[in-house]
Amino acid sequence: MSDKVYRVCEPFLNGNETKYVMDAVSTGWISSSGAYVNKFEEAFSSYCGVKHGIAVCNGTVALHLAMAALGIGKGDEVIIPSFTMIATAFAVCYTGAVPVFVDADKDTWNIDVKKIEEKITSKTKAIIPVHVFGNPCDMSAICDIAKRHNLFIVEDAAEAHGATYKGRKVGSFSDIACFSFFANKNVTTGEGGMCVTDDDRYDKLCRYYKNVCFNPDGPRDYMHQDIGFNYRMSNIHAAIGFAQTEKADEYKKMRMGNHALYKKYLSDVPGVLFQKDEQDSENVGWMNTIVIDPDKYGRTRDELIAHLKDNNIDTRLLFKSMHIQPSLIKYGCDCSGGYPVTEWLSENGFYLPSASDLTEEDIAHICSVIKDFAR
Repeated sequence: MSDKVYRVCEPFLNGNETKYVMDAVSTGWISSSGAYVNKFEEAFSSYCGVKHGIAVCNGTVALHLAMAALGIGKGDEVIIPSFTMIATAFAVCYTGAVPVFVDADKDTWNIDVKKIEEKITSKTKAIIPVHVFGNPCDMSAICDIAKRHNLFIVEDAAEAHGATYKGRKVGSFSDIACFSFFANKNVTTGEGGMCVTDDDRYDKLCRYYKNVCFNPDGPRDYMHQDIGFNYRMSNIHAAIGFAQTEKADEYKKMRMGNHALYKKYLSDVPGVLFQKDEQDSENVGWMNTIVIDPDKYGRTRDELIAHLKDNNIDTRLLFKSMHIQPSLIKYGCDCSGGYPVTEWLSENGFYLPSASDLTEEDIAHICSVIKDFAR
């Protein structure tokens, strides 16, 4: 057994992070008013191919801010995938609206576009497609549905920095798109998020609401016309994010390379299943995720996880379906009906170590432990 411990994910800080943070600290600009906030917003929105970026303190509030800017509130419904991190649903709940769930596609694990329209009602105001694990959704189909039913689109691109669909970056297909910069993301600030948009009005509204509704065009007279939020990002976090964005394509290439290596070494192992890329897309492989078919692999998912732990290889379970979450049941979501693909993913899938700087030797070792344990 190797003495090395393989964590699920660790941040990779290999650029100007220290230089820019020290500049922010030494000049005293550590709040949300420093120059790195603007630099990060401009650099990251440009990277996504859109006009505006609005930096915030995490990805969850980015989603909430986007929906506040779009006027979504009590009495409205928002369609989300049942297979997602619960922050997607919580952000809808913060507005007073109700999340409505759609099962995952068995191949791509993204929202099943064929099942979206059956969930649309007169109360539906928006769709939130989630680019799961860095795999872009079928945005052509989703945009067509939204246009037919006059719905907003808010992309949850928290896991998909730099991913492309039909040659365009994710984040450029929606009214507002939202990113997370948590420590395990391809581009990180430790904690942080961003809304990106091409719409000047939504940009202005996001900036207004994120800064407790101070008048962006007038003096700070401490008169507030609306209820806003303190969702600002600090200049220190933005300094890290600006440095990370400078090397975003390099980090993306590393993640995609690691994803390809996992597939290379595990492709001949019966019962080990990978997410299939959406057609005409570029999956950035944010997390290297596998699903275990116990009949073919000869062991259960949980037996394999325990074996990997014994070999110093850390793992994480996948999301639990939204329709079984006690919090959302208590909130009043319609949790009836079945979500078989989501349940199958939750019961049989897990993350493998996915840090950007894993070596081929690391991945080969992890895969050998998985191969050797199969019956």
